[in-house]
Amino acid sequence: MKKNIQIIICTLIVWCQTIEMVVAQSRSYEGTITVLPVQLEQRGDFLYINIDFILNDVKVKSARGVDFIPQLTSPVHSLNLPELSIKGRDEYLAYERWISVMSTKEKQNYVKPYAVEKGNKKRSAIIPYRLKLPYEPWMENAHLVVQRDECGCGETILMDVEHLVDKVILEYPLLPYVVTPHLAYIQPKVEDIKRRDIQTECFLEFEVNKVNIRPEYMSNPKELAKIRAMIDELKSDPNIKVNHLDIIGYASPEGTLAINKKLSEGRAIALRDYLTSGYDFPRNLYHIIFGGENWEGLVKALDTIEMEYKEEVLEIINNIPIEQGRESKLIQLRGGVPYRYLLKYIFPGLRVAICKVNYEIKNFNVDEAKEMMKKRPQNLSLNEMFLVANTYPYGSQEFVDVFETAIRMYPKSGIASINAATAALSRNDLTSAERYLMMVTSEKNLPEYNNTMGVLMLLKEEYTNAEKFLKAAAEAGLEVAGRNLEELTKKKVNKIEIEHRKRDK
Repeated sequence: MKKNIQIIICTLIVWCQTIEMVVAQSRSYEGTITVLPVQLEQRGDFLYINIDFILNDVKVKSARGVDFIPQLTSPVHSLNLPELSIKGRDEYLAYERWISVMSTKEKQNYVKPYAVEKGNKKRSAIIPYRLKLPYEPWMENAHLVVQRDECGCGETILMDVEHLVDKVILEYPLLPYVVTPHLAYIQPKVEDIKRRDIQTECFLEFEVNKVNIRPEYMSNPKELAKIRAMIDELKSDPNIKVNHLDIIGYASPEGTLAINKKLSEGRAIALRDYLTSGYDFPRNLYHIIFGGENWEGLVKALDTIEMEYKEEVLEIINNIPIEQGRESKLIQLRGGVPYRYLLKYIFPGLRVAICKVNYEIKNFNVDEAKEMMKKRPQNLSLNEMFLVANTYPYGSQEFVDVFETAIRMYPKSGIASINAATAALSRNDLTSAERYLMMVTSEKNLPEYNNTMGVLMLLKEEYTNAEKFLKAAAEAGLEVAGRNLEELTKKKVNKIEIEHRKRDK
């Protein structure tokens, strides 16, 4: 039994030695070749693959060769990279002959290896493999392997993966810094009494040298309807109390000032009497005012028309006082031609009456103001609108809409303009913000104006101007301006880093 075991052991040893000899004979080279991955990294738009093939006492058999095929593989895609080929003496010569007889078309279609090395002499060396590929999204989850082909038949063996890279190193994306603006709104002052004025012009037609109104005469029905519509709207609103009505009469320039004053006052009284017959306002609420000769209206009318000698007419109006014979100069100009034109076509439209109504609006609490915002926002003060805005989430569409409405209702208010610009910036509407800020006049010294202007300049990447405005706001004690200065610093540093990285690539 013991003898049989010894025979079996000897047989196994001989068998193993025979296998080793067969394997050694089947190998295309002597020595060892190992793979050392150096880099598998994405930077910018490219993927960098760096590998070192380390040869230790390697000699390739004369008629043989070995190909190393790096492969980038992910769960969804694989890509064979150019191969590194090491050939024995006869195999290398055969390769050179094959290349030399290749046709032009074959050369165009031939996929060149990364390198073809001679391996006919025993050597130790490092062969660097350096590749740069356009980066594609699937590569994010890719790993690197290397296949070895020793037979030249396409049957490859996966090499030891223990030392190969199993994940692409992704470059930290240096993206443009997105500024977070810190905004400041101005709370308008409370109006204890909300007094308002509204007026309508009407061009009433009177018979020559008459002061009584004929409601059906020429364009009078249309003109009187404008005044009635204004007053009817006020009377229908229970939140409004009318304080007084001013009837202002203007005269055209022809004739003496005394006569014109008498005519204009008479026509204003006629309009008052017309209104008292239709409305129940006490008579003492009406005030008759003589507006004078309507030279201002004449200049405006001339701006809208073309006529002979217009520039000469304007020169007289602008340079000769009424008391020094302005009208006489016009009558004498060019033989009276331009004056007759004015008398016929322009002067009738200057005999205008204005009805101006002064009224008060009740004050509203926040809930009432919120409802009024939907129906008659013109009845709200800027302070009441501000309080309504703050019932909505900060920066929400409803919040922004209130400030947009406020600037429509109060287009001449600097505070409304600043708040509307600030609201526009909250939704990154730089165009509207800049337009609103251009409407501001006397409020440019306010820190909130400087902060909003500074944020606008920052978002427009005008950093010098942004710093100037934000520093002014911060020095005035506005806390958010300091935070915007920090945002400015972050943006400038980020921009420099991006520029440096672009130069380094």
